[in-house]
Amino acid sequence: MYKYSLLLASLIFLFTNCQQSVEIFPLASNGTEIHYDQSQFPFYHGVASGDPLADAVIIWTRVTPPNNMPIEVDWKMSTSKLFDNIVADGKVTTDSTADFTVKVDVKGLAANTKYYYQFSALDESSSIGETKTINNTNQGELKLGVVSCSNYEWGYFAAYKHLSEKELDAVLHLGDYFYEYAPGKYGDTTIGRFNVPPIEILSLNDYRTRYALYHTDKDLQAVHQKHPFIAIWDDHEITNNAYKSGAENHQDDEGSYDDRKAIATQAYYEWLPIRESASNEIYRSFEFGELANLIMLDERLAGRTKQADSLAQVDESYSMLGAKQLAWFKDELSKGSATWKIIGNQVIFSPLDVSQLRPDSPANLDAWDGYAVERDDIVDHLVQNEIDDVVFLTGDTHTSWAFEVPASLESYAQSQTSAAVEFGTTSITSANWNEGRTDEETLGAEQIVQASNSHLKFINARDHGYMLLTVSRSSVDADWYYVEDIKTDGSPEKLAKSISVAQGSNKLNL
Repeated sequence: MYKYSLLLASLIFLFTNCQQSVEIFPLASNGTEIHYDQSQFPFYHGVASGDPLADAVIIWTRVTPPNNMPIEVDWKMSTSKLFDNIVADGKVTTDSTADFTVKVDVKGLAANTKYYYQFSALDESSSIGETKTINNTNQGELKLGVVSCSNYEWGYFAAYKHLSEKELDAVLHLGDYFYEYAPGKYGDTTIGRFNVPPIEILSLNDYRTRYALYHTDKDLQAVHQKHPFIAIWDDHEITNNAYKSGAENHQDDEGSYDDRKAIATQAYYEWLPIRESASNEIYRSFEFGELANLIMLDERLAGRTKQADSLAQVDESYSMLGAKQLAWFKDELSKGSATWKIIGNQVIFSPLDVSQLRPDSPANLDAWDGYAVERDDIVDHLVQNEIDDVVFLTGDTHTSWAFEVPASLESYAQSQTSAAVEFGTTSITSANWNEGRTDEETLGAEQIVQASNSHLKFINARDHGYMLLTVSRSSVDADWYYVEDIKTDGSPEKLAKSISVAQGSNKLNL
């Protein structure tokens, strides 16, 4: 009945507006329709929430309409899954300029409260989403899921499904939400998961379509439906090894890099449940009462200079954050009375010597080792101002890590003095060290790297999954969960490693 009503309405609209030359036409196929669950019409891409505050949260969906005309969408929020206690509701219109995505900043909410939300359009309703406002009551613990590097072609997103079943305050996504490559360029397509569009993405439509593909994944939909996200981009949301004025994977024949950046960031803001700031900067912080201040950094587009070609080249001219963000970061570290400073950090902060493993490439110059002067300045700020209880959370490397961040690398072996700690999460699916080599070879490589870095206390470069972080007054506990096999849909998981840091110690308890 709906289809006939829509056709009639369209004909009436054309007849009454013919003098305005308004043309109604079906939306073009983007190649992701084969993944649609028709029972979800028109909300094929699920629902999501993000950037929770004590009194507000972003809710998100995408409507897939039959034609190019603007769509009016109703939304509602309740403390009850039955929606018998509506606390907020409203209407919003979306259209092709926003790729038919919908974002609502729902305000006036109560702190530390679970809410349910739902959208309606075209006489149909979306799935019911769950979200939660920030706990600023100074009671209880903070539980965060920490994820990074989800590559559609490398495997199934079972880790997202398992994370959806945990009791959490939020999920931190530290970047590489998707990958920009053409099919088979960086992935294993033998399981039948292929990138769409079937090219390296460059245009706005390309980036939107790649997000649309990822959002059809049932496991990604599940984690978005259950938990608010606090997300930051890394490089692949733009293109590999991106920095402010260029990228390794952007060539002269691919058009303007500034245009590509603008396109990539527009699509990111459309498809992620993130609050857009007046300053147009993505770095931001979240205050969980007196327990923790969560600081999310932008280590790609705000101020990063081009990567150095060698360690010998690295000097004060190489900046990861840029002067403005660096000053803001230091201020965030110094202010407030929160017990813990939790840092959402994309690339490895701690020094990491891999010269025994890769003599020709002794350090990752895309990580903080390539910006060591700025990194040392941040460590000096912590030490000189006696700022303790700083925890860096890191993605990017597809490897699990636990470091003590040396107050001085030169003296650490003797003094064991640490200025902070760092926990790295592995990838959801992206390739780590044992793709193409045996587990035995990978274990040997891990041992070589750990022996070369006395401040590195844990490494796993073989498994995929996520990290669960539990923050209390007395400690921060990191638990690494790994799925059995990313090539198997619905693969089971296991808790593989737990490490903690006690308040006031800056040292890891293994």
